Amino acid sequence: MNKRPAAAQHLRDLARLRRVRDRIDRDYAQPLDVEALARGVHMSAGHLSRQFRLAYGESPYSYLMTRRIERAMTLLRRGDLSVTEVCFAVGCASLGTFTTRFTELVGMSPGVYRRQETHAVAEMPPCVARQVARPVRNREAPVREPELD
Repeated sequence: MNKRPAAAQHLRDLARLRRVRDRIDRDYAQPLDVEALARGVHMSAGHLSRQFRLAYGESPYSYLMTRRIERAMTLLRRGDLSVTEVCFAVGCASLGTFTTRFTELVGMSPGVYRRQETHAVAEMPPCVARQVARPVRNREAPVREPELD
């Protein structure tokens, strides 16, 4: 049995998955859905979802929402936009869904986060604040602790 064609196909699939992930990273504030992402790389939505989960440990939708919440955290820390304005700025169409997802990932509501974090990271350089304030995924993909050798 020849394994080269299968290995080559696997590499092509990984490249397509990377393009999907890059598109989510770039266009997170745009209306994106799994069907549109799948069409863009000539895959079915189901196949894309399965392969994306295998490669990255979470579904494309979950990855998109995590990107949106990370960006929302940054905007909320700035303190110059309301929670509703942040919700729509990051591409969420529903304040309820945004608040629920934000609370799941961050562990507190966007309003509470805005009040607490505006002052907590004020003196930190932005690159440090991003690392410190990254959301913890407690339902999608398990967070792996670094292995110490």
